[in-house]
Amino acid sequence: MNRIVRQKRRSVERRGLGTGSGRGMDFPLAAPHVSIKHLEDRESVMTIRKVLSGKGRDVATIPANAPLRDAVAELARRRIGALIVIDGGSVAGVISERDLVTCLHAQGESVLDSPVAEAMSSPAVTVDPDTEVLAALALITQRRIRHLPVIDQGQLAGIVSIGDLVKYRIDRIEAESEAMRAYIQGA
Repeated sequence: MNRIVRQKRRSVERRGLGTGSGRGMDFPLAAPHVSIKHLEDRESVMTIRKVLSGKGRDVATIPANAPLRDAVAELARRRIGALIVIDGGSVAGVISERDLVTCLHAQGESVLDSPVAEAMSSPAVTVDPDTEVLAALALITQRRIRHLPVIDQGQLAGIVSIGDLVKYRIDRIEAESEAMRAYIQGA
């Protein structure tokens, strides 16, 4: 049996990646001279900067001293799930639907007159524009959050949500799949 395995390995090494089962396919699955190194190039790495270039850099913010009632109104008006809380010109935290529900449950309706700073998640978990999408997704998963403010050279540059990152990743995978199909059909 070891001899058969060795023979198969040698034939694969000589011909490249192989030809599949051989039934109905008279072309290799991949050419031996094609390198997949291009997938590792910096240009092809999915970064937050590329996500922001596609979705825009508009960020909904609210002052830390604004009442929670204003945060609820702004979230509803914009139909979004989180606002970036600004205090003294910098990011102080994030106020999300989850934060609001937790406060309402614990303290009742009277909490709506409290300042946003009392209910926000702080400090904000942030990323920079050169963070890779997969690293941002891992951060979101580990921290159990849905929104990441993007800070570029100390300034708020945008916000990405888990939905933005997943959509961008799916779009990229579909584009790469289509390019691979086109390459195979053209070969």
